[in-house]
Amino acid sequence: MIDPGFWRNRRVFLTGHTGFKGAWMTLLLRSLGAQVFGFALPPEGERDLFNVAGVKSDVEHQIGDVRDLPLLRDSLRTAKPEIVIHMAAQSLVRLSYDEPVETYATNVMGTVHLLEAARSVPEVRAIVVVTSDKCYENTGTLRGYNETDAMGGYDPYSSSKGCAEIVTAAYQRSFFHDGSSALVASARAGNVIGGGDWARDRLVPDIMRSFMAGQVVRIRNPDAVRPWQHVMDPVIGYLTLAQCLVQDGRQFAEGWNFGPHEDSEVPVSTLVRQLAAHWGVDARWDLDKGDNPHEAAYLKLDCSKARARLAWRPVIEFDRALQLSSEWYRSFHERADMRALTLRQINETIHGR
Repeated sequence: MIDPGFWRNRRVFLTGHTGFKGAWMTLLLRSLGAQVFGFALPPEGERDLFNVAGVKSDVEHQIGDVRDLPLLRDSLRTAKPEIVIHMAAQSLVRLSYDEPVETYATNVMGTVHLLEAARSVPEVRAIVVVTSDKCYENTGTLRGYNETDAMGGYDPYSSSKGCAEIVTAAYQRSFFHDGSSALVASARAGNVIGGGDWARDRLVPDIMRSFMAGQVVRIRNPDAVRPWQHVMDPVIGYLTLAQCLVQDGRQFAEGWNFGPHEDSEVPVSTLVRQLAAHWGVDARWDLDKGDNPHEAAYLKLDCSKARARLAWRPVIEFDRALQLSSEWYRSFHERADMRALTLRQINETIHGR
């Protein structure tokens, strides 16, 4: 799916490179030989993947906020990238209830700023805006949502991602159309798991913190079904999409779903039971009976378009995703070399070694 020759020495501007998915993306890009220019807020903690895997050494690192249009524009003009991947976001549903204004400012206006800034950089050839599976209006359907379904969202986070999709489509039609040297597409994935995620009120990090501390995990919605996927699968999808935009053009300038294998669409209870089995005898969990905010009971993506037209497919099955995640957190707990382990997991996924 990814051509290493395409990415070698390719100039890539990545927002959100200090975050969980952004740090994995940076390490993958560098392993492919790309030149990475990162623009993001500081990492939130010393144990974040960006810090423990030494990601700063792999990127031209600039601290910045996507809400700051002049700084973002200056950074893009200095970097002169061919490819822009926009991953910076406020990514937590529960936090969006506490900070709705900041959530919309980052996720909606941050996307506006990125696209507006990219218009002033003639070297840019492809822009991939990363949103979320929660961008769709959740009607409770049992089928997978496809790229023609309506945007929406119950909570501030989900609706901000739907808004970011509408913004992206508007910019694509208004400014990055016929005659433009740059092409724009959006990428939708969700419920991504993997080593180095420490976000509060996100299921796998909460589970791993409890396991490491020898505490009982409290689970809010054990029957909620989600399309769990290892972080490497959507990250590979984003790069596949960017590569297709540059090589094959306008036919790919639209929205794309990147979800897991069907056997990865399981209830929360299944995920926590299997993670506990991977962790060992000290892993325990119970139901959280507190007052929790609304969460969709069922959500899945139809990824047939990406499979057919991008020749993309998920390569990490559900149990392997749990195994890789558990291995990462246990290794961290045991003070292993986390850069070496993370790069090994990347190489095993990409090269089979």
